[in-house]
Amino acid sequence: MTTAVQKYIPRLKQFYKQFVVKELMSKFNYKNVNEVPKIEKVIVSMSVNEAKENIKALDIAIEELSVITGQRPMICRAKKSISNFKLKKGMPIGLKVTLHGDRMYDFLEKLIYIALPKIRDFHGISPKGFDGRGNYNLGLTEQYVFPEVNIEKSDRARGMNITIVTSARVDNEAKELLTLLGFPFRKS
Repeated sequence: MTTAVQKYIPRLKQFYKQFVVKELMSKFNYKNVNEVPKIEKVIVSMSVNEAKENIKALDIAIEELSVITGQRPMICRAKKSISNFKLKKGMPIGLKVTLHGDRMYDFLEKLIYIALPKIRDFHGISPKGFDGRGNYNLGLTEQYVFPEVNIEKSDRARGMNITIVTSARVDNEAKELLTLLGFPFRKS
């Protein structure tokens, strides 16, 4: 007797396939399902400028970003030396994680339904974060809005930039996609 193992599918991905695709096809008159915009990847980056003096800050930031995204970040290093900033070539200055597939949908679900509502005086995200090609940039001032981050172990608040890359060609299609997925855009 064999038992079928259910494959885990994130709720946001199921919602996209069942409801968002149909809604976008009817709104923008797409003839093929493959024309419907989708989220291709999510890039989360964090600056770690204090790693110049204190290398332990880099380890703490790596741990926090790993816990938030579920994936170990890549260390971004300085490309050239700048004496005014006390920066030498090759010094670690930032962290970056690129998410695809199920991890991407899990992160977006956590961002939309848990992290964004925890922001103090939150009235929605800015609709001006689109770049003209259907991609959206969002900046967070601190990592403490994610419930996985342990405030006692953290040394300081760090901001992060979240870039959502979509297959949409224009901003209004990308905005409609993100709105249907649950992103709380501010009214203009």
